[in-house]
Amino acid sequence: MFTTRPEILGTFGVVASTHWLASATGMGILERGGNAFDAAVATGMVLQVAEPHLNGPAGDMPLILHEAKTGETKVICGQGPAPAGATIEHYRGLGLEIVPGTGLLATCIPGVFDAWMLMLRDHGTMRLEDVFEAAIGYAENGVPLVPRIIETVGTVRELFETEWPTSAAQWLPGGDLPKAGTLLANRTLAATWRRLIEEAKATSADRTEQVEAARRIWAEGFIADVIDRFCRDNAVLDASGGRHRGVLTGADMAGWRATCENPLIYDYHGYGVCKCGPWSQGPALLQNLSLMAGMDVAAMDPLGADFVHTVVECMKLSYADREAWYGDPEFVDVPVDDLLSKAYADERRALIGDRASHELSPGAPGGRQPKLADFITEGRTVTPMAAGAGEPTVARYGGTDDDPNTRPDGSTAGDTCHLDIIDRWGNMVSATPSGGWLQSSPLIPELGFALGSRAQMFWLEEGLPASLAPGKRPRTTLTPSLVLRGGEAWMPFGTPGGDQQDQWQLILLLRHLHHGLNLQEAIDIPSFHTEHFPSSFYPRASRPGVVVMEGRWSADVVTELRRRGHEVEVGLDWSEGRLTAAKKEDGLLKAAANPRGMQGYAVGR
Repeated sequence: MFTTRPEILGTFGVVASTHWLASATGMGILERGGNAFDAAVATGMVLQVAEPHLNGPAGDMPLILHEAKTGETKVICGQGPAPAGATIEHYRGLGLEIVPGTGLLATCIPGVFDAWMLMLRDHGTMRLEDVFEAAIGYAENGVPLVPRIIETVGTVRELFETEWPTSAAQWLPGGDLPKAGTLLANRTLAATWRRLIEEAKATSADRTEQVEAARRIWAEGFIADVIDRFCRDNAVLDASGGRHRGVLTGADMAGWRATCENPLIYDYHGYGVCKCGPWSQGPALLQNLSLMAGMDVAAMDPLGADFVHTVVECMKLSYADREAWYGDPEFVDVPVDDLLSKAYADERRALIGDRASHELSPGAPGGRQPKLADFITEGRTVTPMAAGAGEPTVARYGGTDDDPNTRPDGSTAGDTCHLDIIDRWGNMVSATPSGGWLQSSPLIPELGFALGSRAQMFWLEEGLPASLAPGKRPRTTLTPSLVLRGGEAWMPFGTPGGDQQDQWQLILLLRHLHHGLNLQEAIDIPSFHTEHFPSSFYPRASRPGVVVMEGRWSADVVTELRRRGHEVEVGLDWSEGRLTAAKKEDGLLKAAANPRGMQGYAVGR
């Protein structure tokens, strides 16, 4: 099998992430004696500086960790909920049908920082200044800009210049687009981190107490105060075409902290696949596995039409259930046990035929009747204010193989970051930080970062699992994975990609388990996704029957899929997914990263 790179092999530690600077930083922490949890925090902080168009300090993140000493596998939820003022009545009163994809109304309580700090406090060993060191250095001295940052800024340049001047001041230095490969600093962000660390260190000499102090300073100190004023004092032009003030307050931030919970685990042929709960789209991957468990996947050619057709038709069923049933289980009764039961999988599998379905068909788990948003069933559409307003996080458009996210109209799709780490003791982390993109809302000038836009995943309609409500988590697309083998932690993996995350992860896992592809082969091999179901992102479009495939697929396979009724679109040769993966197996640590976009790297020794 052709691969672009070797699968990394070692015994000391491995780090795989979506940017080489972040991977190198994480490995440096392991070399200095830190564990996987220390390394993950340092890696994540560098991703905020190196990929600011893909994540930021005020974004959100779920992660799955395994602690070797205790044998426990846990989820940390860094998905902040809706603020107290985020009600359907308020948004409808502004004349909105759906939550805008940008601006301050799309902001949830920032969650990623507290999630990192919770893990560092309870599982890490290093001090704040150690895990922030590399990120602060890059923010102060400049990070080399990858082409996609420039492309992203270019799509929103006019918006920055006319409406978001604080963003223009940072991302258009000297009034012009910076050049790819040059250094760009964010000294305000560096100063924010330095102040936070110094204030935390002033509270105690104890490492754990300092980390806990950092959490309080973020949620209740100067950062929360600045965010409160910014949301209150600024009416920001957003994707709806209107100018709106935010509803996020300092009180919202003070009242929320990241939480730890058990993962959902589905046994697939002896492998325990761990995912986040139904406040994420994670159970969709498990539902797909429950459908595939009754099929002879190993007999399918991983580059054949039967494999693509079967996987796509399974995805259509599981993602239809996502639309009808998934939401924050603290607010809605999500029938997870029924959705993952063998009886339900058998019933749903019987719906898959030789022809492509063009219907969105949620099931009735446990006899419950599904309900979809009127916005979906009535086929409503929204025209974004401007190119790049929404975040349909998928690389499928024209452009070049180096930058497959560039669309024919010049706009750029958003995306996310991911990292997977295993240390020499067997600790593991799979994390998917996102949100707080430079293009999501205006940069807060006193802090050096923008707020997130995850609230766009709520519906402004009562009675749905994903209906907007104060204190409720949006049904995020962020969905890391960790697999157990024989009850032992085996393989963390994941990808950016919005609605495509659990599609690409499913494809990788099936090819790795059933077809003998190593991690790098399973990442490099041509992939695909479907856009059959409504997007989680503004303007919530769907494309029934559409399957998007990389250009490296055989023309015969494309022809056969079209004969079966699929609306096949052929993209660029290297345009599907940004997967990374790592595993511990037979005394070796292994890792791999996606070559698409020429940013992701795996390192180890």
